[in-house]
Amino acid sequence: MDHPTPAETQPPLTWRSQAWRLAVCALISALVWSQAIEGELESHRVLFWVEVLFGIAAYVLVVMRRRAPVTIAMVVALLSTFSGIAAGPATLAAVSVATQRVPWSVVLVGVTNVVAATTYTFYAPIELREPYWIAVVVNVVVNAAMMGWGLYLGSRRELLWTLRQRAARAEAEQELRVSQARGTERERIAREMHDVLAHRITQVSMHSGALAFRDDLAADELRAGLTQIQGKANEALHELRGVLGVLRDGSGERIDQPQPRFADIEEMIAETRRSGVRVTYDDRVDQGGQPVPDAAGRTLYRIVQEGLTNASKHAPGAHVTVEVAGDPERGLDVVISNPLGFHASDAPGAGLGLIGLAERAELRGGHLEHGQRGMLFVLRGSIPWTT
Repeated sequence: MDHPTPAETQPPLTWRSQAWRLAVCALISALVWSQAIEGELESHRVLFWVEVLFGIAAYVLVVMRRRAPVTIAMVVALLSTFSGIAAGPATLAAVSVATQRVPWSVVLVGVTNVVAATTYTFYAPIELREPYWIAVVVNVVVNAAMMGWGLYLGSRRELLWTLRQRAARAEAEQELRVSQARGTERERIAREMHDVLAHRITQVSMHSGALAFRDDLAADELRAGLTQIQGKANEALHELRGVLGVLRDGSGERIDQPQPRFADIEEMIAETRRSGVRVTYDDRVDQGGQPVPDAAGRTLYRIVQEGLTNASKHAPGAHVTVEVAGDPERGLDVVISNPLGFHASDAPGAGLGLIGLAERAELRGGHLEHGQRGMLFVLRGSIPWTT
């Protein structure tokens, strides 16, 4: 954290804060001048008016002390050499300089005030009852205490400024964390929506495309096809509600729906087969008495789901092969392949599914790759068992 400037740590001067400071100055001035006013009225009338004029000038200058603190403090200190009335403004100006905690200015103004006070003590018509050196010591002690008080105020102001900055920074960091958490949650929702809905919508698109292509269907067959499309659309809506379950309910608690696991892959394969896609599923996972962890199983489920969705879109009618293997020591491997050379369907796609799955696999400590292998398109993924 950077060191603050005096302007940053000083409290604002309102008319009330200015008024009580000037009131304290007036008390100091009255205390100092009261020792000399009687002698000035009796035999030093010129000095009396010098006191008044210099005192008024000191009060005018001290009001503007923050514009040039050291300069005004030095001028007011010199005025206090010939005016006890200026002692109050000189004190305020010196303390104001000390709050800035600049060593050379503190020493300069402090020494000047000691010299000015000592000079006034012997210049003004004051009857001293103590030895000369006692007056000097008193002036040194008083001015040292005055500058020490200013140093304390400056240190306290800087401490308060630091605490305020830390609080503001903590609040800003909290807002940033909340914003990042919201962004992460939006990304998670978007990824889940893609993973869940792409498969269903692809099936709807395939069935509707088949109905549009067939012009020889009877009314009952057409009705059955539309019913099947409606069922897939209803399933998509149901799963969409599940994804949006990450929103809050009335109590403010999360209402996440159950997420798919490794055991749900077989049901997804069966459902895909019912929709007309030819799928061969080979499960060679040796669980060894340990069920596949939910996080790993969910990632594997999404990879298979995306592979089936892509095969349905880009190679409709092709025979898709899904192979999963692994054990707790080697982790989990999945290979999804389908022949090339099929005419892609008209179902739109953003092309971001595999990218999102690759990111998901990397977050789990695995990896995902895809590409052409001879006359096959192969999607291959590897996920650690413990994630």
